[in-house]
Amino acid sequence: MNKRLLLIFTRNPELGKAKTRLAKTVGDETALEIYKFLLQKTKDVSSKVNADKAVYYSVKVRDNDIWNAKIYQKHQQVGENLGIRMLNAFKNGFTSGYEKVMIIGSDLYDLSSENIENAFLQLDNNDVVLGPAEDGGYYLLGMNTLQENVFRNKNWGTETVRKDTLSDLKDKKVKLLEFKNDIDVYEDIIDIPEIMSTFINSK
Repeated sequence: MNKRLLLIFTRNPELGKAKTRLAKTVGDETALEIYKFLLQKTKDVSSKVNADKAVYYSVKVRDNDIWNAKIYQKHQQVGENLGIRMLNAFKNGFTSGYEKVMIIGSDLYDLSSENIENAFLQLDNNDVVLGPAEDGGYYLLGMNTLQENVFRNKNWGTETVRKDTLSDLKDKKVKLLEFKNDIDVYEDIIDIPEIMSTFINSK
């Protein structure tokens, strides 16, 4: 068994439910297409990482989708908010015997397999590794023992999440990675030619 586990949190790609803030500008159908593109990109990037992998679905586990069940363990997210859902996924990982557990989302354009490999390596000398997102949250979180408090008492989806998380970890050795940007609103895609030419300007 690999001692590393990469968790991937996804939303089921459904019209009107994917990238709702982006959809206000580009419409539901285009927002869904962009989210499917980001899911595919996340799959391509994660598939090259040397770790076991688990996809956690927001609504319902899908059998015949882009995530090959031979490569990706499949789970349902469980919990009343994002923090508890992430906590339960990390607990699952550590309980199953993994020594390094890391989570990424599925809406990053510029996350590479090298970024994730490097984050796992940083856990050799750090308790926690965190990839800060420009909106005040984070796009990656990894740890080698369960730090339960980082998943509790946060205003998820707000700009205080990273600051509050780091204050929970002030007694731990934390490695901060480079800043990256989640794709949530139209402003997040205008500087990405591949997305603009494929989904916006071709319409």
